[in-house]
Amino acid sequence: MPYPDRRMLRRLLAAVLLCAGAAAGAHEPVARCVLLDAQTVRCRGASNDGDEMAGARMDVIAHSGETLLEGRLDARSTLTFKRPAKPFYVLFDIGPGLQAVVEQEEIGPAPARGARWMR
Repeated sequence: MPYPDRRMLRRLLAAVLLCAGAAAGAHEPVARCVLLDAQTVRCRGASNDGDEMAGARMDVIAHSGETLLEGRLDARSTLTFKRPAKPFYVLFDIGPGLQAVVEQEEIGPAPARGARWMR
């Protein structure tokens, strides 16, 4: 029985690794938050290829580590909440190693011609 050619095995392994790497990076979480008004924050979570993630977990966490809100994205992949008085950040968590963080300082008013979810 002949042994497989080593060059062929290396090429096959390289192709498998390339495909696996592309598939793993295809659904990285992306989160963005805006102020609807001085007291209301709206965040949207999606994958980096634009897929909506309704039902995915998004939490609001104080810098002290206290969870202020355990949320789930609605049908539009958004979470709307009252702006906490404490310093906070938003954690969009879709699984082990797949998180996106939005710091409080990154949250500002929606642009005048922003996307529909920002209104």
